[in-house]
Parts: sequence; structure tokens; C-alpha cells
Amino acid sequence: MAQPNKTSSFPFSRLRWRHSVTVEVANEPTLEFKPGSPERQALQKALNDLKDKTEEIPCVVGGEEVWTADVQYQVSPFKHSHKVAKYCYADKDLLNKAINAALAARKEWDLRPIQDRAQIFFKAADLLSGPRRADVLAKTMIGQAKTVIQAEIDAAAELIDFFRFNAKYAVELEQEQPLSVPPSTNSMVYRGLEGFVAAVSPFNFTAIGGNLAGTPALMGNVVLWKPSDTAILSNYAVYKTLLEAGLPPNVIQFVPASGPVFGDTVTASEHFCGLNFTGSVPTFKHLWKQISGNLDRYRTFPRLAGECGGKNFHFVHASADVPSVVSGTLRSAFEYGGQKCSACSRLYAPDSLWPRIKGLLLEEHEKIKVGDPVEDFQTFFSAVIDQKSFGRIQKWIKHAETSRTLEILAGGKCDDTVGYFIQPCIIETKNPKDPIMQEEIFGPVLTVYVYPEKQYRDVLRLIDSTSPYSLTGAVFAQDKAVVAEAREILRNSAGNFYINDKSTGSVVAQQPFGGSRASGTNDKPGSPHYILRWTSPLAIKETHKPLGDWKYPYMQ
Repeated sequence: MAQPNKTSSFPFSRLRWRHSVTVEVANEPTLEFKPGSPERQALQKALNDLKDKTEEIPCVVGGEEVWTADVQYQVSPFKHSHKVAKYCYADKDLLNKAINAALAARKEWDLRPIQDRAQIFFKAADLLSGPRRADVLAKTMIGQAKTVIQAEIDAAAELIDFFRFNAKYAVELEQEQPLSVPPSTNSMVYRGLEGFVAAVSPFNFTAIGGNLAGTPALMGNVVLWKPSDTAILSNYAVYKTLLEAGLPPNVIQFVPASGPVFGDTVTASEHFCGLNFTGSVPTFKHLWKQISGNLDRYRTFPRLAGECGGKNFHFVHASADVPSVVSGTLRSAFEYGGQKCSACSRLYAPDSLWPRIKGLLLEEHEKIKVGDPVEDFQTFFSAVIDQKSFGRIQKWIKHAETSRTLEILAGGKCDDTVGYFIQPCIIETKNPKDPIMQEEIFGPVLTVYVYPEKQYRDVLRLIDSTSPYSLTGAVFAQDKAVVAEAREILRNSAGNFYINDKSTGSVVAQQPFGGSRASGTNDKPGSPHYILRWTSPLAIKETHKPLGDWKYPYMQ
């Protein structure tokens, strides 16, 4: 554990203390995993240790491992014959037991000094940076079909950054105190919320799971964490790392569960005080309606934070640098098979540049390697997450095959014989309002609309009105006046806006992430604003001089 005025004893630590309360941290370096490097050797050993093995993962309630009769399996997306984890669903009774166990720990945890709570997360970050790094990366790769670099920027760098920066923000927040004017002293106490927080995390980022459960806990809350069925293996590794770092067992209850059972149970409790959610729009809306329907039974108004995806755009102006457009679009659209909330799925290109862009896109598309990310580190992306996703994406490709206004330019072949593999697919549309340009696909499908060069302002307005989402977007233009126009017209079209860069790749503390409209509540994880969602401030005034006469001077 890091101590004041000295570095942590763990390798790769980026933590420094200044005085007793202010913390200086830096973004975790992304390792390269070059052949022969120590990190690559450690990762390959961890991958070999997991080969063809099934880890048994219980529910953890009240600090005890619990198994129910409802046994489930997580399979590897690129080799679905490999069951990577055996786990079980918590039923209603077990979830209620988890609520009671969490509430029993709440008061003591909330009263614990923020410096002590922060130290746990600094320690967890150091563990993930050093001795636990290879394990969580390997489990993310095998369980969620990530390549080595996608696992590294997620389950290592981003998760470590979340823990370190949020702990820093929490320590520094306590120093934000109101003015005191004699004869009174004013102070602010940052309490946890009154009750328990439900954290519902997705499959696509191991870091999101750790952040959704970890940040409320850091701020003095107790949490029920429902991980995604397709990320159980890595999420459990994160949970165990938090316990190893000193997190008391009852602060976070680890409860895989059926979505409807979990939602019905937690929202029915009078002690429900918050939802930290990443997932689909229909699920978030359903939970929001359940919560609003139960408002009269709650002890407090619950905090609702949600991130629900996007239909993200790349707008290309005639002044754009074409190679940057192509490289940025291929990465954004196809890294991790397009299964990022921020992935580009619609590209708007001017007719004057389209022949060059198209030629380069198709040329580079041919070089993309789809396959097993464990056996072949040259793989650019692997299988999509599960059969349900495979079927949904396949339907969109079939829609393109049968539409009169859509043309598949490259890719789109689907094969689920061994794993859920879909070739990166590039489609051109004549109709900019086709459903494929409006609805989230969450797969390796990019649709292009070619517009008349001089009508770029109309296209900017089209982008703003086409999709219900507002998560990420990018503008490629060397003309500064056009960039200024785009910033104004697209002001509400994205929560993360990129100029001459791809729409993916936000970094904690550099580009706090989140969007509005159907994309969510835009609470910006990765910034100091986010931790404020999980605290209930108490303002205290203490007067040191007796009040004296109750009458005001004007009354004399």
C-alpha cells in the first residue's frame, strides 16, 4: 500500500502523495507486449493456465461463497465449445440476503475516512498494474474475445486509471470546503447515499464493471454488483482483487443474476438508493419505469446513472486528410468487432473524396485479420460476444443484402461453427435515413453515405437529426471554418466530440466519457464530476459565539 512521501512497493506504480491530502497520479502506461517482453511472457503463461479450463465462480453474499441450483456457463466467443466459467444465478431470496448484508455494513463503511477508502483503491490499482495484470488480461481475452491490445487498454490501463483517479478525486473533494466567516465555521461532509446501490455492468469493458461497482463503494456506499453473464470470468477477478486490496467483504456483494429477477428485487426494496447502469436503452428505460413506480416506498430519491450506447458518426469534409479518415474509421468501426459504445457505424463522405476513400478502405479492409486472439496475436478482432449478438448482426447484413438502397462493398460473411465470427462489413447506402443509419448494431458493420460536397451543412444537420443517440462523433476537416461550423451544428449530437481523430479511445481524466439523448445520463466517468453522483453532501454550520438578543437592530 502506498504511504505518504514515498512510492508504492508494487511495480509500475504511478502514485505519489503530496503532503497528506493531495494526490498526484498519471495515466497507466499501455504495455506493448512485443515478442520476448516480460509482459508478453507473463500473459502467455496466464493464457496457457486457462486453456480448456472452467473456473467455478460462486455468488458472494455476506462475505460467503454461495451456490444456487440455477447453474450457468460462460463460453469463449471464439471457441464456444470452451466453457470458461461455471457460475450460478442469485435468486430473489439470495438477493434480499445480499441487500441485508450490505445494509449491515453500510454505517461503518460510510464513517470510514475517505483517505482509508481511497487507499484500498490505490492498492487495487497497484495489484492490477503489477502481479494481477496478466491474470485479468488473460480472462478478458478468453472470456470476452479481446485481442491483447484491446484487453490491455481496457482491463489494465483504463481500470487502473479509474481506480487511481477516482481515489484522487475523492480525497481532493473532501478538501473542497465552504467559506467560514467569524464567528461561525462551515464544513461539508461527503456521505454515502442512504441505502444500497445496484451496479449493472456490460460485457464489453472489464473496466466498466470495476468502475460501476467500485466508484459508489469508494464514496462510502454499499453495492450489489450484477456482472454481465458474458464477462463473469474477468469481473470476478476484479472483485477478488478489490478484496485482496482490503475492501471489506460486505461492501460489494457479487451477485450474478437473471436481469428481470435482479431488477424486480432491487427496485422493490425500500432501501434502494441508486442505479449505476451500462447496457441497452430498453433495459434502462424499463428499470427507470420500475423505479418511478416504486418511488413512494423508497426512503430517498434514488440516483440513476446510465450509459446506453450510440450510433456514432464520422463526418468527412472535402478538406480532410484521406489516410487519416481511412485509418481512423477502420479502427473505430472494427476494433473489438464494433462492440464499443463509441464505435463508428456511420460515415458521411463527400463525393469529391469518395473514390479515394473507398479505394483505400477496401484495400485496407483486405488486410484485417479476424480469428483467435489467443493463438494468433496478429488478429485484429475476434468473434462477437455470443449467439444472440451474432444473430442480431447477421439480420442487419441480410437487410443490406435484400435492400434496393444498400450495397455491401466488402465483408459480411458469418460463421458460427467454431465461434461467433463475422467479417468486417462495409455498406454503402443511397438512403441516409435507412434504419441501418439510425439504429445501434453493436457489431462490425459500417455504413457509408456519400453526399454532394457543397451540401455539407445540410449533412451536418442530417447527422444531428438521424439517430436518437448522442454519444460520440468525429469531424475530419482541415478547414478551420468548417470545424467551427460543425462544432456549432453538432453541439448536442455527441457527448464526446473528436476533431481529426476517431470516435473511440477516450482516456480517463483526458476525455471523460458519456453522452445524452438516448445514449444516457452523461455523468462523465473519468472525471471529478462522476464521483459527485455517489455522495450526499451534508453542510454543517458551527457558531462559536452566543447569538444573544433575538431582535434585529432595525427593531431597536
